[in-house]
Amino acid sequence: MVKTILVFLLVFGIIVIVHEFGHFYFAKRAGILVREFSIGFGPKLFYHRKGETTYTVRLLPVGGYVRMAGYEEEADLRAGMPVSLFLNEENKVEKIDLQNKLQSVDSVPIEVTNFDLEEKLFIEGRIEGQIAAIQTYQVTRTALLVEKDGTTLQIAPKDRQFQSASLINRMLTNFAGPLNNFILAIIAFILLAFVQGGVPSEEALVGNVQEDTPAAAANIESGDKILSIDNTEIESFRQMITIVGEAPETQRTFTIEKADGTIIEETITPESVDNGQGEQVGRIGVEVSFDRSFFSKIKFGFTESWSIVSQIFVILGSFLTGGFSIDKLGGPVAIFATSQNVAQAGILGIISFIGFLSVNLGIMNLLPIPALDGGKLLLNIIEGIRKKPISEEKEGILTLIGVGFLLILMLAVTWNDIQTFFLN
Repeated sequence: MVKTILVFLLVFGIIVIVHEFGHFYFAKRAGILVREFSIGFGPKLFYHRKGETTYTVRLLPVGGYVRMAGYEEEADLRAGMPVSLFLNEENKVEKIDLQNKLQSVDSVPIEVTNFDLEEKLFIEGRIEGQIAAIQTYQVTRTALLVEKDGTTLQIAPKDRQFQSASLINRMLTNFAGPLNNFILAIIAFILLAFVQGGVPSEEALVGNVQEDTPAAAANIESGDKILSIDNTEIESFRQMITIVGEAPETQRTFTIEKADGTIIEETITPESVDNGQGEQVGRIGVEVSFDRSFFSKIKFGFTESWSIVSQIFVILGSFLTGGFSIDKLGGPVAIFATSQNVAQAGILGIISFIGFLSVNLGIMNLLPIPALDGGKLLLNIIEGIRKKPISEEKEGILTLIGVGFLLILMLAVTWNDIQTFFLN
C-alpha cells in the first residue's frame, strides 16, 4: 500500500507540477507577475523568494499551483484589519505584514481604512493609539505583502496583472499548461523507449518464440512476419494479438513471410489462457519484435502520444454519438487503483503511466468548459472576435457554472470509481 501511495503521489505530482510550470514560464515571458509557485496544497511548510516569485512547499503533496497577479485572486488585505507597515528611507511602504503578531520596533502599526495596491498605490489607516488620526502612506511598486500564514508575496500593480497582458500572451499562458503535458508525454515515451532498449515494431514482426507453444510447434521463428490470418490482412502486431485472442482453441490459417522472403501458410490453433481478469483468450506464444534504432526511439515519443490522443478523441466522440457514459471516465480513485499495478511493473510502468496520464490531463484541460484552460481559451477567442473582453461579472458567473459542473462530475466519477475498484 505504501508503495502504491508513493507511486500515485509521484506520478500525479509530476504531471500537475509540469502543467503549472507551463503557465508559470509563459506568464513570466509575457511580463505577468507570478506571485507564487507552489508544490502541494494546504498549510505552508517553507518558502523561498527569488526575484518576484515566492516558491513554496505545502503540506499536501498532490500537485501544485501558480498564483498569477489578477488571475482569479482574492485579496487578503481588507479595511478594518490591523497590519504593520515597514517604511523605506523615502517614507514609502516597502512591506505590509498582515500577521497578528508582536509589533516590530521598525514597523508602523495601523488599522486599515482604505487602500489601493493596483493603481494609486497607497494605504491609509488609523495609527495605533491615535484613534482620530488617519495617515496615508504611498506604497512602492515592488512592496511585499506578508500573508497571515507567513507567505511573503509581491504586490501586483495593474500593469503587471494577467488582464493587462496582450490577448496573444494571455492565450499562450492559458495554453501553456496543456502544452507542457503533451511535451512531458513525448519525453516520457522517448525515455521509455531508451530504457527498454527499443520500441515494438509497427509491423507484425515476431520477436521471441516461447517454447512448447502453438507457434513453436508450427516452426514460427524470430524475424517472421505475419501477413494475414484467415485471409484478414494483418497490419500490426497488436492487431494480430487481438484476432488471436478472440478465438481460443479455434484453428486458424496464418500466412507468414519468412526472414528469407519465402511466404508460407501454417494452420495454428491458439491455446486458451486466462488473461488475468477471469476471461479465456487465445495465445500462440510469440513476442513482438523490437526496433532498436535511435530514430525509432525518438519517433516513439510522438507516435505513442498521438495514439493516446486519438483514443481519447474516440471516447469523447462516443459521448456525442452513443450517449454519455460515466464508466468511460476515471478520476483520482481510478488513478490510485491503477497505481498499484504500475508499482508492480517497476520503472517502465511508472514512466509509461506518466506519459499516459499527462496526455489525458492535457486533453481534458483543453475541453471548452469554464474554469478549465480550454474554457479560458474559448473566452480569449470570443474576446478576439468581439474586440473586447466579456465583463468580469459574466466571466465570474461562467466560471462558477464551470466549477459547479466539474465538482458534480468529479463526485459522480469518484463514486463510480469506488464502486468499480473497491466495492464490486
